[in-house]
Amino acid sequence: MWDFDTFKTLAAMRATFPFILFRLLIYIGIGLAYALGIGTGAGLGYAFTAFAGDPGSGAGIGGILGFGAVSGVLYWAREYLLYLVKAGHIAVLVKVLQGETLPGGKGQIDYAQGIVRQRFAEASSLFLLDQIVKGVLRAVNGLLMTISFLLPIPALEGLMRMVQRVLNLSLTYVDEIILAYSLRTESTNPWAAGKDGLILYAQNYKAMLKNAFFLMIIQYGLALLIFLLILGPVAVLVGFISQGLAPWAVPVAIVFAWSFKAALLEPFAVAALMQAYFKLIEGQRPNPEWDEKLSRLSSQFRELKEKALGAG
Repeated sequence: MWDFDTFKTLAAMRATFPFILFRLLIYIGIGLAYALGIGTGAGLGYAFTAFAGDPGSGAGIGGILGFGAVSGVLYWAREYLLYLVKAGHIAVLVKVLQGETLPGGKGQIDYAQGIVRQRFAEASSLFLLDQIVKGVLRAVNGLLMTISFLLPIPALEGLMRMVQRVLNLSLTYVDEIILAYSLRTESTNPWAAGKDGLILYAQNYKAMLKNAFFLMIIQYGLALLIFLLILGPVAVLVGFISQGLAPWAVPVAIVFAWSFKAALLEPFAVAALMQAYFKLIEGQRPNPEWDEKLSRLSSQFRELKEKALGAG
């Protein structure tokens, strides 16, 4: 049905528990930052408009501004989150799936970040590679959807929307799988490894999308369950702070559900897709025909090839 072993994926999660805990602390911290930003903004807005006789509108505007302020800070910090958190976890997941034993505790985090620094001396180079890979994947997924847009059959619209969601899920994590490929090959030229990893993905895109479909169902189902479980306690807490903040219970619950998803569910999806990808490409070489197709399709793939040649 799919090309990954669920028990092996869970075992990889257990083996990298220090990183899971690290991610959990960071993403719960992000959730708390959103809650604090919304609460502070709403409180200030309420105070400023209380004398005008309409404090509720001020609280709503203040909450939106607080949410926006936290989002702006996180947008600026996303490059370092990728470098310190996601890439490090991918590095140790690769080692676990290769059967290696990892250090425990904080030593595992230091070990992982050491691996990443060996391949990428600066966060900016990893971030640039990640953005180029995402651009190529968008072009590939856009090509796969072209046929559906050329065939305006109403009965297929719902199906194609589902296919688009699967493609988006694939795009969400495949850039991390390409990074895993680079770390697994221990290439001294990450641009060349990224190029080869993309070609191998394109050669196996049908099987990868099949795996992404099952992971989408698992991930969103569990995320919805988490949201429903925490909505009640969050609503009670928000109502206790201020009745004027009651409408913010759902957004705050969504933020915390996202935090748990990013900390727990995303690593599961990445480890599972990583297994599937490595299994599918076993014994394969990058096909020159796909190299040519991607070169015609994407200017960013051509840029990646140029960087690979320059670094070689």
